[in-house]
Amino acid sequence: MPIFGTFDAEPVYEATIQSPAGAVAKILSWGAVIRDLQIPLRDGSLQGVVLGFETFAPYPSRSPYFGALVGRYANRIANGRFVLDGNDIQLDRNENVQTLHGGSNGVSQRRWTMTTWSRSSVTLALHLPDGDQGFPGNMDIRCTYGFVGDTTLAVDIHAVSDAATVVNFAQHSYFNLDGASDIRNHRLRILADAYTPVGDNLIPTGEVAAVDTTAYDFRLPRRIGTHGSTPYDHNFVLSEPVSDGMRFAASLVGGNGLALHVHTNEPGLQFYDGAMIPPLTGLGGRRYGPHAGLCLEAQHFPDSPNQPHFPTTVLRPGRTYHQRTEFRFHNV
Repeated sequence: MPIFGTFDAEPVYEATIQSPAGAVAKILSWGAVIRDLQIPLRDGSLQGVVLGFETFAPYPSRSPYFGALVGRYANRIANGRFVLDGNDIQLDRNENVQTLHGGSNGVSQRRWTMTTWSRSSVTLALHLPDGDQGFPGNMDIRCTYGFVGDTTLAVDIHAVSDAATVVNFAQHSYFNLDGASDIRNHRLRILADAYTPVGDNLIPTGEVAAVDTTAYDFRLPRRIGTHGSTPYDHNFVLSEPVSDGMRFAASLVGGNGLALHVHTNEPGLQFYDGAMIPPLTGLGGRRYGPHAGLCLEAQHFPDSPNQPHFPTTVLRPGRTYHQRTEFRFHNV
């Protein structure tokens, strides 16, 4: 397997997987990152659809979670604290006083082990010791990226713990379906009747609010920039019923007619419009900046450990956490 770089003097590997129709994904053993994802267009050419880097060096130092798996708790936990079974848990705080994406050394900042690799899929594994970033429980995680059919990339995440803990993973790719410098002309639909408003530090207020008559109503496809400078970094409460364990969460269409449908077994979807992407040089020498890509992160709700009316994120010994998210691409 090719070596893409080194981290802590150890090799970082890259696995390339491919679908029967020629879609290609490049996966790193650092952060379980989707470094590149290319999808065939109608004319047979390949369109890159995620933000990433040509070399490894920017990933540990400059990447705003490009393509990474984030956790062990994706998104934010207020004040880096929660109570579990009567125990006060203090986490590593890496965003002001909050814990973001599992702390300063979350799973997105680790070397994973590639355990299996085939033409169309790759599986990575990671062990987190008890107390890592403050979270209780020894945790073993397995993440599989695999093509299903011609142009669907599936993400399967499994985790077990030997003690009660909280868990919430998300795939944090930034999508741009047509290569434009700004994704606000993409048309987005989120199948959600409600969202969780945020207050200071982007922590949910606890309210579950209707999207009707707000800038957060994406129930019908519309341009992301329709409401001007409205910022989007919010969790949407998915409303589609589960069928065969999955629900239709969102659709996205670029200016070239390439569409992405997101299906997941998760109850929420974080839509981030990429407003805080710093100036960076990315794949193919492209210049990235604010709104160069957007995130559609299937997940449980932010700050759930402190919001008892949100769907629980508690994982107990003997139980297995499982997230499946499918990124289904097609030409419209």
